[in-house]
Amino acid sequence: MKSEKPDKVLMSFFKKNETEAGEKCSVSKIVKKTESHQEWWGRWLYDSLWFLCRTFAVALFGFRLRKEERLPQTGGLLVLSSHQSLLDPLLLGLATNRRLSSLARSSLFTFGPFASVIAALGAVPIDRNASTVTAMRTVIQRLRKGAAVIVFPEGTRTASGQLCEMKNGFALLAKRAGVPIVPVAIVGAFECWPRSRLMPRPGRIRLEFGAVITAEEVNSLSESQLAERCITSLQNLDRLARSTQRGYVRR
Repeated sequence: MKSEKPDKVLMSFFKKNETEAGEKCSVSKIVKKTESHQEWWGRWLYDSLWFLCRTFAVALFGFRLRKEERLPQTGGLLVLSSHQSLLDPLLLGLATNRRLSSLARSSLFTFGPFASVIAALGAVPIDRNASTVTAMRTVIQRLRKGAAVIVFPEGTRTASGQLCEMKNGFALLAKRAGVPIVPVAIVGAFECWPRSRLMPRPGRIRLEFGAVITAEEVNSLSESQLAERCITSLQNLDRLARSTQRGYVRR
């Protein structure tokens, strides 16, 4: 695996993992705002949307999933997923009854009502104009406080439906935060909502969860070893998910 300068790797990693939006704002203030919205109404909103969206996903997308083992229900967790479409954060959230947080550009939080909604749903604000260290600190703090955070190592949605090159910045995040990692492959979402379409269409979507890499294992491996293990796991899960999506299993 080729090595890159840490600062370049991480800056590229964080910039590509942000959701699309507008202008610069203060991340430190936004983080406090998002934390203040993790109250009862946030849980109610998340649970209500979870039920409605799960029903919709099963009916429209034939949503199916398989897990190697039960996911940790408490403590920080890095959910490492392939990235096929704009549906991915929603699909990952529907795959578990644990609340998952996604990375979002800080400018999405400038409009009060909308900021309240996405904050309640667990969005993590990242300022693309801030330093790499600031971006890292935001995610690591959320992980250390016990959140489950979604990260897409490809950095952007696939243009072909196949796995793209993956960055290894997630390994540094997991090691600094001291949290376990669960790899997940998504297939079928690209066909349902490719970049070329304005709206999604019906299809068959499959999520394949791999074995959890424990915090002890994360700490025992070097960054390069951890990145290689996770990337290999994602590639294997992607192949398995494609096989089961077509109605047979080829290991």
